[in-house]
Amino acid sequence: MNSHARSAVRPAGFGLLAFGLLLALYFGVLTLVSGWTFTLEQFSGFWYYIVPLAAGFGLQVALFIRLRQVVHQSGESGAVMAASGTTSTAAMISCCAHYLVNVAPVLGATGLATLAAQYQVEFFWVGLAFNAAGIAYIGSKLYNATKEHAQCAHA
Repeated sequence: MNSHARSAVRPAGFGLLAFGLLLALYFGVLTLVSGWTFTLEQFSGFWYYIVPLAAGFGLQVALFIRLRQVVHQSGESGAVMAASGTTSTAAMISCCAHYLVNVAPVLGATGLATLAAQYQVEFFWVGLAFNAAGIAYIGSKLYNATKEHAQCAHA
């Protein structure tokens, strides 16, 4: 296996793991809060939002791991990693924000639950927008770091 393929295997593995873990978190939390039948109904009704959200998060994790590899190879500061990690976290929080609908009544915030239920699809779109922004941001940082690393290697 060449070095380029080896450098892609680890990030891809972590990305797939993050994708799977986010889906497991979705099914686990929603099942605990509302039961398996409700979870399956929600997933079947919104899978076309949930799967891309989880895939986008997995892609961000994969890009982040690859960025970390490039940064460590070039000896650059970890500030880039911290910024991209924050973006990933923000996307995940946006992805899961619609679950407030199920948890808020337990916390006594029925008004918040009603608001979240009314705008559930909008929360999905916000999560997708954060995913896209996170992917673009981490991708641009990875592109720049890879380009700088290549210039240093040739110098």
